Amino acid sequence: MPESQPPAALLELQNLITGKWVAQAVSLAAKLGIADSLKDGPRDCDELARMNQMDADALYRVLRALASVGVFVEGGDRKFALTPTAAFLRSDVPGSLRAVATMAGEDWTWRPWGDLYGCVKTGERAFDRAFGVPPFEYLAANPIAATVFDQAMTGWSMQNAHAVAAGYDFSKIGTLMDVGGGHGYLLATILKANPAARGVLYETPEVCEGARERFESEGLADRVRVVPGDFFASVPEGADACILKSVIHDWDDDPAAAILRNCAKAVGAGGRVLLAEMVIPPGNAPHPGKLLDLEMLVMVGGRERSEAQFRELFARAGLRLAGIHPTACPMCVVEGVVEA
Repeated sequence: MPESQPPAALLELQNLITGKWVAQAVSLAAKLGIADSLKDGPRDCDELARMNQMDADALYRVLRALASVGVFVEGGDRKFALTPTAAFLRSDVPGSLRAVATMAGEDWTWRPWGDLYGCVKTGERAFDRAFGVPPFEYLAANPIAATVFDQAMTGWSMQNAHAVAAGYDFSKIGTLMDVGGGHGYLLATILKANPAARGVLYETPEVCEGARERFESEGLADRVRVVPGDFFASVPEGADACILKSVIHDWDDDPAAAILRNCAKAVGAGGRVLLAEMVIPPGNAPHPGKLLDLEMLVMVGGRERSEAQFRELFARAGLRLAGIHPTACPMCVVEGVVEA
């Protein structure tokens, strides 16, 4: 008599527990550019191994495992081809996640999660415990890691910038300042959708050059000022509104409120401060922000927030929560108005 099948709930838990295996395998494939190598058709694993100076048998085992979860497909003679899922690991497709997947497997993003126990026990972010310095200080001292980080952040922006640009009416904003806007993908997207608007990109000096290059390549250099600075020290005046995407979630309430106060001061009474962030809903329903919140806890000491938490945070910065605007992606545009 055949043995009974394990219950679905058990299989689901097994898949959750072994998720780290899949994540590292996907990251390795992204780092090696396997999807780019397969864009013109299937290739033999031995050839892929030679191209990347990898052990052929070990690489085959990784690709076989990925094929079993829908990333790549194995044909005859150890040849592998793209699947619709694997296509998003290509560098040249809209919405590419290659840079995001690469960062997910890096030592400096992986090791802190090994100390989740200590992080939860003490409330201290695990990154500092693993590397002895805060994460942004680490990136400033490690240019290769900083490049991986910047590319991954642009990759994330490509997933949601168009949804954010369409999810709020930017047409009445004459000058929009993107505070902490990285290489400017979101600001460029908003400006292209609103031809009458002008922009300011405010970032750390080491990031500004990449932003200038983007605006040049997008034909927007004459509509954007790129200003270096530190948003904890001040935010420059001259804009009607500030937008910060995935910035405030990097910080706990005290530093987050300090950033927002500087933004509020910069735009003045009646000005707007817009946050592109996930808003945690109540209840048990799945939401990507609930897991991203753990990444913030472990890596940077920040947090994702609920509507009530945003309201309280805004009040500390002299802002009134004027609305939460859903978008076509998991992010919302959280709108604050500077109180007179």
